[in-house]
Amino acid sequence: MKSVLITGCSTGIGLCIAIGLQKKGYRVFPTARTNEDVKKLQDLGFEALYLDLPSSDSIKSAVFKLYEKTDSLYALINNGAYGQAGALEDISKAVLEKQFQTNVFGWHELTNLLLSRMRDSGSGRIIYISSVLGFVAMPFRGPYIASKFAIEGLVSTLRLELCNTNIKFSVIQPGPIESKFRQNAYKAFKENVDTSNSHYLNQYESMIKRLNSGKNVKFTLSPDAVLKCTIHALESNSPKNYYRVTFPTKLFALLGNILPSKWMDNILKRS
Repeated sequence: MKSVLITGCSTGIGLCIAIGLQKKGYRVFPTARTNEDVKKLQDLGFEALYLDLPSSDSIKSAVFKLYEKTDSLYALINNGAYGQAGALEDISKAVLEKQFQTNVFGWHELTNLLLSRMRDSGSGRIIYISSVLGFVAMPFRGPYIASKFAIEGLVSTLRLELCNTNIKFSVIQPGPIESKFRQNAYKAFKENVDTSNSHYLNQYESMIKRLNSGKNVKFTLSPDAVLKCTIHALESNSPKNYYRVTFPTKLFALLGNILPSKWMDNILKRS
């Protein structure tokens, strides 16, 4: 039975992947950053672990407990992340660092702690759940976009550096997926952005309305679409470097390859 560690499994994509892989016979170790969510995962029959990505101590503790339970790990799925909304002009250095601590530095530290065991075992799969915003930019999502651009650069480099091993790296770029992502983005916005003197008050009104609408944007798919790509990345003898899940992701990837950058800017600033 192959073991898989997944971060960010309290809801949404992470939870869907955990349940789907468990049904397929994998030994799944889902993680969450609150004890309450860990307990919920345990109640579902998982060997769940507490892991808070901004904390090195938490990451090291989770890895230690993981290897108390299993001698080998076949795959790591880096999924735990959040989106910090707001104009970059209104984002402090501390808020940007906080975004990177979870979305980039935590993933990097966890990956490095697991790589040596995978190398010793002779194989492994590492999957990064990125975003359409890992290769295109849109207004008022700057911290999240910067973190996903960084992740994609790290993965591309790791893939080259470990090309002589049997450790395979894949990036999944979902686009709009049913989840609590927008609700969490609004929460982070309220906590970390001072709008009282912002130049972007009018734009924030429409952004807040969108984040709180409760309606899915066009072309939104269920998390099962990401699960399908994850299974291929885990089980294919030749997994793809990139899995583009939704229509917007595929469309922007195509347009980015054929249109001048100024044309793309005109499209993206209205998105």
